[in-house]
Amino acid sequence: MAIIDEILSLKEQRRAAILAHNYQLPEVQDIADLTGDSLELARAAARLDCDVLVFCGVDFMAETAAILSPDKTVVLPAKGAWCPMAHMISPQELRDLKALYPEAAVVCYVNSTAEIKAESDICCTSANGVEVAASLSEKEVIFVPDRNLAAYVARHTDKKVIPWNGYCYVHDQFTAAEVDAARARHPLAEVLVHPECRPEVIDRADFVYSTSGMGRHAQSSPAGEFVIGTETGMIHRLKKDSPGKEFYPLSRNAVCQNMKKTNLSLVLQALQTLEPRVSVPEETAIRARRSIERMLAV
Repeated sequence: MAIIDEILSLKEQRRAAILAHNYQLPEVQDIADLTGDSLELARAAARLDCDVLVFCGVDFMAETAAILSPDKTVVLPAKGAWCPMAHMISPQELRDLKALYPEAAVVCYVNSTAEIKAESDICCTSANGVEVAASLSEKEVIFVPDRNLAAYVARHTDKKVIPWNGYCYVHDQFTAAEVDAARARHPLAEVLVHPECRPEVIDRADFVYSTSGMGRHAQSSPAGEFVIGTETGMIHRLKKDSPGKEFYPLSRNAVCQNMKKTNLSLVLQALQTLEPRVSVPEETAIRARRSIERMLAV
C-alpha cells in the first residue's frame, strides 16, 4: 500500500518510532515498531533512540511517554482518543481522599492523567499491580482509579485497599453468564481475562493476565483454543504471535471506541505535521515522573 510506504519513509526521515497498543486496529499494529501493553510501551518510550514518538493509543499513554522522554517529540495521531476511566477522578478528589487516609500510600493505575500520577506515590499497570502494592511498607493503599483492578490487588496482597469507584467500560461490561456461555461454546478452550474485569468474571476464568501476559501464556500453553476476555483488538496480536491456535472474544461488543480512532491516514498526518503534540507542564511532569520511575524500579 502506498500509504504504508509513505509512513515508513517519513518515519526514517523524522527518526521516529511508532508505538501501538494491543487494542489498536490491525493495520496500525502491523506498521508499529513495537506493539504492547501500557507497561511495555512506557518502558520503550524511555529507552528508544529516536527523536519522535508516534503513540497509537489514548491520551494517558502519550502523556506517560512525554513524561518519561521530555527530550522527544510525542504525537498522538488521533487527537480525540482518550480513556474515560482516566478522567473518572480529579486531582482534588484524590487530594480529598488522601486527607481521609493520611497513613495510606497512593497507588495509581497508569491508566490515569498526568495530574493524578503527580498526586500519587507510585504507579502500576495491570501486569504489576499486585507486585507494586506488595512492595510498599504501608499497610493501607489508596488505589485509583479502577475499582476492579483494586479488588484484584486486594485479593492477592495483605494490604487494606481503599478503591476509587472508576472502571474501564469495556472490561466492566463482561458478565459471569458470558463466561459460562463461552465455555459451553468452546469446551476445550482456556479462558483468559483481564484484571480490569469484575470479580465474578475473574472467578470463572482459568487465568488472569494483562494483555502481554495473555500473549505469553498463549504461546507457551499446550492448549489450542482460548477465550479472550479483553478488548477485541487483542485477538489480532494473539493470532500473529501464535499461528495455528484459535482465539475467541469473550464478547464481540468489547470494543474501545477511542482505541479505534487511530488509522493509517492519521499516523501519516502525524508524521507530516508532528501534530497533535502531547506535552506535560514541567512541574506536573517532575512529580508524575517520580511515581512512574518508582514503578519501573520495582
